[in-house]
Amino acid sequence: MIVQALAFYMFATVAIAAGVMVISARNPVHSVLFLIAAFFNAAGLFVLMGAEFLAMILVIVYVGAVAVLFLFVVMMLDINFVEMRQGFLQYLPIGGLIGVILLIELLFVFAGWTVTPDAGNVAALPMFDLSEVSNTRALGRLLYTKYIYLFQAAGLVLLVAMIGAIVLTLRPRKGVRRQKVPDQVRRTRAESVEIKKVETGKGI
Repeated sequence: MIVQALAFYMFATVAIAAGVMVISARNPVHSVLFLIAAFFNAAGLFVLMGAEFLAMILVIVYVGAVAVLFLFVVMMLDINFVEMRQGFLQYLPIGGLIGVILLIELLFVFAGWTVTPDAGNVAALPMFDLSEVSNTRALGRLLYTKYIYLFQAAGLVLLVAMIGAIVLTLRPRKGVRRQKVPDQVRRTRAESVEIKKVETGKGI
């Protein structure tokens, strides 16, 4: 138990510190690296809770795909961060107002936090026997039965986000030639092939 407690405090401390450094680091590449560190420590916390499936998903999906993608995008894009920071003071009042509104909403949520009288009975409900049902199967049963509509709604949100990212990225640029498949399909042999008579020894 002492080892688990020490591991918990270590993972939690490093995760909180990495989260703070994500938003406070001036270099965006360093921010992404701190984000990867936060993901790894969060995965360690999941392992301590016995949710090894969630820990593996966090490492594979977020660290292996999202964070690495962010890192490559930040490193490949030629972004002038000095120019981006010039309009910081201009949008500071609006950002401060939004932050105050979110803080008030969080205070309302915590002020109205109550514990249901049946909390003890809910906690005492029988769980899946982990010797018969694995952690992943138990999670799948719960996710695809009770929360199936929320799961589908999350998929639709991700689909809309993906389409929006494609639409924002696919914009016309000068000097870039794009493939037009319908025009290529409609081309005839006369438009595509040109036969020239070349005299012997002279070439084209």
